[in-house]
Amino acid sequence: MQYTQQLAGRVLIFASAMFAANFSVWTLYAVLGVEVREQLDLSATEYGILLAAPILSGALLRFPAGLLVEYFSAKKLILLQMLLLLPVLLLLPYIESYGEHLLAGLWLGISGVSFVLGIRYITPWFERRQQGTAMGIFGAGNAGAAITLALAPAIQNWLGREWIGPIYAVGILLMVVLFEFCAPEETRYMRSRNKAKIQHHLRPLMQIKVWRYGLYYYFVFGSFLALLLWLPNYYLAVYEVSTQVAMALTLLFVALSSSLRALGGWFADRYGARTVNWSVFWTCLVCLFFLSYPPTSMTIHGVERDVHLNIEVGIELFTLLLLVIGIAQGFGRASVYKALHDNFPAHMGSVGGTVATIGALGGFTLPVLFGIAQDLVGIHSAAFMLLYGVLAVCMLVMYLAIQREQYQQRLTFARQNNFLHEDASTSAALPDR
Repeated sequence: MQYTQQLAGRVLIFASAMFAANFSVWTLYAVLGVEVREQLDLSATEYGILLAAPILSGALLRFPAGLLVEYFSAKKLILLQMLLLLPVLLLLPYIESYGEHLLAGLWLGISGVSFVLGIRYITPWFERRQQGTAMGIFGAGNAGAAITLALAPAIQNWLGREWIGPIYAVGILLMVVLFEFCAPEETRYMRSRNKAKIQHHLRPLMQIKVWRYGLYYYFVFGSFLALLLWLPNYYLAVYEVSTQVAMALTLLFVALSSSLRALGGWFADRYGARTVNWSVFWTCLVCLFFLSYPPTSMTIHGVERDVHLNIEVGIELFTLLLLVIGIAQGFGRASVYKALHDNFPAHMGSVGGTVATIGALGGFTLPVLFGIAQDLVGIHSAAFMLLYGVLAVCMLVMYLAIQREQYQQRLTFARQNNFLHEDASTSAALPDR
């Protein structure tokens, strides 16, 4: 038993490190995209599409990866996935045109499937009461984006932009070696799942609950991913700070949100995933209300004189509200997967892959929608107005789901205790008046 616990600890350590390394590659365009936009003079929409290219392929590949990992060794699939990243990282210095950057971004998106593979790799090693905490610690690998926000600009300043891809390739290769020789292989019992037919893994996808969790993850993960890509340029455009300050503030958002995901998993284990989710949504709704408000000047015609008001969210308040949202999203990402494991413990590959796909699609669609909204409305805070609307839909769906479940519970209780039967009998016995 103690030996198994030691192996589980090693699994969690190396899986989390692997996920962080892959996530740093997946979000590489958060740094490279800023310079590409300046060089190619991209519009907000074109810039959003560029940022979203790696996210799109990563999202679309997550579902098939979730099915594959139900039949093949998660460790071997992880190693293969990382090896596939090496060629494009080595080719990055030679990419110049907008089209080439889009194609390279789609290739880099392979790194996005590491989450699905990693989740399926770690869950068999832990008991149900530990799943939220374990998946929260693993999910803290989102901090890989912070690595990129700190490391990529440093490489660019010291050695030049052309060295970013090759140095990242060396890092991924090092992770391949460490994972191959240090991460434990699945046991024979864990591999026994391979005997199940594909219908067994696809059957849960017929339940509306899976897609509802996907919608929640669209916000808590998709908007997190979209914001970490969008924020550097937002800080530059709205607050006119330096590139270093923009990257540092974005890094703070990413690091805080990712590091507290493990705590969110613990809270989900202790207080329940739904309670955490509901708290997360209300917190984000309040913060997004203020972030959505554009800079406004008002003139109030008073009795004796006019009163001029300037309403604007300064950089300090903006950053504070953003950090609160980041913390809440970290808790939400952990609680959604805790809820998934509570409901579908034997389908974390297929169900987890489906929810991860929907969440990652948020990281693809939202930056594009941010750009379109900004181009159409002409307001920088249009991105947060859009997020406010997405969150409102999530909360409405969750409220209706809770009401439906409570109704079903009352109906079941009534049937079990013959309340409905007794009511019918009583009604039939009453004389007509």
